[in-house]
Amino acid sequence: MSHWVVAALLSALFLGVYELCTKHAVRANAVLPVLFYSTLTGAVVWGALLAVDLILPGVLPASLVTEPLSGFQHIQLALKSAIVALSWIFTYFGFKHLPLSLGSPIRATSPIVVLIGAVLFLGERLTVLELLGVLTTIGAFIGLSVAGRGEGVHFHRNKWVWFLIAGTVLGAMSALYDRYLLGRARFTVPTVQAWFSVYLLVFFTPFMIGWQRRWWPRNEFHWRWSVPGIALALLVADYIYFSALSNPDALVSVVMSLRRGSTLVAFAGGLWLFGERTDLGKTLAVIGILVGIVLTVLG
Repeated sequence: MSHWVVAALLSALFLGVYELCTKHAVRANAVLPVLFYSTLTGAVVWGALLAVDLILPGVLPASLVTEPLSGFQHIQLALKSAIVALSWIFTYFGFKHLPLSLGSPIRATSPIVVLIGAVLFLGERLTVLELLGVLTTIGAFIGLSVAGRGEGVHFHRNKWVWFLIAGTVLGAMSALYDRYLLGRARFTVPTVQAWFSVYLLVFFTPFMIGWQRRWWPRNEFHWRWSVPGIALALLVADYIYFSALSNPDALVSVVMSLRRGSTLVAFAGGLWLFGERTDLGKTLAVIGILVGIVLTVLG
């Protein structure tokens, strides 16, 4: 099994933990402070590493050392942070208002968007199995929407479902851009992750100021251990994921498909930790999405 395939699977495990932490943090809680403080955690970690490398060059291992950047390269990484910031705003509000056992499978359809984008913009080609995987995933998504009606969630008119779909599409755009940054633009993994974390904090700070000054009606914030847990789980998941994409043989469509195996972790966690109910229809829909992902990978 290729190193980048193993890395994508490991990333999926930590991404599942990230989704569980996200759901725990935003339940009956203000979303924007959760985003800000979790982002702050990631920025502090990478800020400390940047400071150590500046003060004591040569102390850190190469896997944690960033490269000097030009002004244009900073803009490129700031653009990634902007895409992700917008994606997270939609996604976190969606997760807050939907059961995780519905929300995570919706997010799991992102490899399909990535696959289509990879074919259109990166020149990747669909095999018969990949096409079958796409169709299976779409069919399972329709089945999931039917199952969601049993919980009072009507996909076509529920705005939180559309929030998650918007977040998923933006996340897929970010994945395609990651492939460009780590492949054609030849950024190193720590450079992308470090400055992405820093600029993400920059983008969320104005939202946090607006929340604190009550520029709009908002909920109260309650601190939970899962808030920094979001950042720590994502730091590990993203570092492994970026490492997989930096491999010249890696296919972004396959990496993203494997990474959405996080649905298994999140789906099981939603049932066990949050007491969400399930039924045969929802379970079969989730299995269908995962089968579609497997077919895509085998293709």
